[in-house]
Amino acid sequence: MATAYITHPDCKEHNPSRHHPESPARLAAISDRLISAGLFDLLHHYEAPEVAQSDLLRVHSLAHVERICSVDTTKELVWLDGDTVMGPGSLKAALRAAGAGVLATELVLSGEVERAFCAVRPPGHHAESDQAMGFCLFNNIAVAAASALTRAEVERVAILDFDVHHGNGTEAIFRDEPGVLFCSSFQHPFYPHSDLVTDRPNCVHAPLAAGSDGRVFREVIEAHWRPALEAFEPQIIFISAGFDGHWEEELAELQLTEADYRWATELACLIADRYADGRVVSMLEGGYALDALGRCVAEHIRVLLG
Repeated sequence: MATAYITHPDCKEHNPSRHHPESPARLAAISDRLISAGLFDLLHHYEAPEVAQSDLLRVHSLAHVERICSVDTTKELVWLDGDTVMGPGSLKAALRAAGAGVLATELVLSGEVERAFCAVRPPGHHAESDQAMGFCLFNNIAVAAASALTRAEVERVAILDFDVHHGNGTEAIFRDEPGVLFCSSFQHPFYPHSDLVTDRPNCVHAPLAAGSDGRVFREVIEAHWRPALEAFEPQIIFISAGFDGHWEEELAELQLTEADYRWATELACLIADRYADGRVVSMLEGGYALDALGRCVAEHIRVLLG
């Protein structure tokens, strides 16, 4: 499979603080592992553009966009909440991260590539239409999915989120959008302490108790995600690819392995091959144990490459 790898040097310039887990070293850990695994040169490489304001406004309010773009980081770090911080390079990084998803969507829908992975930061799935939170400034995956829905040939998109934290922002943005099926699996109860909505048919939850291992992860996804996806028949699949449920992570309490993330990616690609002409756009979310992150992304990309 022709698979795009989209990133930009600006994404390394977002530096929340020396001890913040959302570190620039995350992207280096990924690229280093892809090189050592012999995968880096198999990918089609693209630089992420800055996202257009019109793309952001499909999922965010104008007030939110203006607020993020006007934060003054010239003198010191600015904390938007207890977890989310902006420094001198943060805005450019966030604009590139969201722009990567739009480019990936264009590449996949045009047929230039079948699949794409966006190695970007800051992550996005916690950002709501009018609020930054959970390390996230703009909701990258929502921006990308909304751009797909502007195409006449696309009526149904699925977003699969296996980050250890519930993608509250993505769910809130699309909870009343029948053209989007949002499937998520996450540790619960856990940050962001979501009140899980169960009365919306386009939101499919597969929550996991602390300590859950790969067997449980696979069972709940098979039970909840697969039938919903097969009934929905998505025309393109987006993945919020968070790898922070790995057993080496210190910020969560799941016991997943590289093999579990490979399995989840295989399922996504199977559904994509069956209903969506193989079209997959994956965007990096969490994953902070650097060595484990590199290994997990390598397995994820190995599957995307076919």
